[in-house]
Amino acid sequence: MVQEIAEKTKPVSDKERLGRKEEIMTVLARAADDSQFLARLADNPSEALKYYTLTQEEIAALASGDIKKIESWLGKLDQRHATWLWCRLSQEKW
Repeated sequence: MVQEIAEKTKPVSDKERLGRKEEIMTVLARAADDSQFLARLADNPSEALKYYTLTQEEIAALASGDIKKIESWLGKLDQRHATWLWCRLSQEKW
């Protein structure tokens, strides 16, 4: 618990922030281009994302299709990168 709090309050370097953005963009691009990955992401987001270096907050945002939060990190997404998020929001299962 203490370690989790320390990690949340630890300052993030510009290099680390850029790496996090690139990792999220990689997930969104793969979801747009790989229908099998898109299906796995829809069925079990945690399992589909386990090989990516993402924080719990990032996994939750991707799993729920939280476009506002993701765009607050990355900026406005183009149509291709928003594919998964719009698919997720159109699903009834959360």
